[in-house]
Amino acid sequence: MSDAQVTRRGRGRRPAAEVRAEVLAAASRLLLTEGMQAVTFERVAKEGGASKTTLYKWWPSPGALAAEAYFAKSELALEFPDTGDLHADLVTQLTAFVALLSDDAVGKPLSELIGAAQTDPELAEAWTRTYSHPRRELARERLRSAQRSGGLNADADVDIMVDQLWGACYHRLLVLKVSLDDLNIDRLVTYALRGAQ
Repeated sequence: MSDAQVTRRGRGRRPAAEVRAEVLAAASRLLLTEGMQAVTFERVAKEGGASKTTLYKWWPSPGALAAEAYFAKSELALEFPDTGDLHADLVTQLTAFVALLSDDAVGKPLSELIGAAQTDPELAEAWTRTYSHPRRELARERLRSAQRSGGLNADADVDIMVDQLWGACYHRLLVLKVSLDDLNIDRLVTYALRGAQ
């Protein structure tokens, strides 16, 4: 902790948004460097300069905090472009997604989070609310935008397309446990778009 941080924290109550941002940053650092087991309220409170009481007030479990921290960390890397060229935009977004999954510091915690969510209902709810549903909705909205502009068949089932495209990545990561390096993203997108015609 820097002297500036110590001085600032000594001047009274910080705005809740600032505290929350620092807690999420601390949780993200712990998650990405040490894994799920490091994300405890005690460790995060210490690293983030907040009280454990505050963490208990905002998150029902350390797993729920880890899920939100992961989303906050990956949000910018997974922004969805809309250049008007659906094929290119899907390739760009999926390439960024695969790069994220292929980074051991990020892909391993993602696998841990998804695995832990199978037995931790609070983590599962937080994961769905803060990561998987928002990410899915961004993809669905880009596909709907293409439908409105005529770049994608109006009858195309956007949910099936999302399952095909991102499901292929998750399948390799979580089920087959193989490298995503040999996934031909351009071909994956081409096949999905061809099937939607």
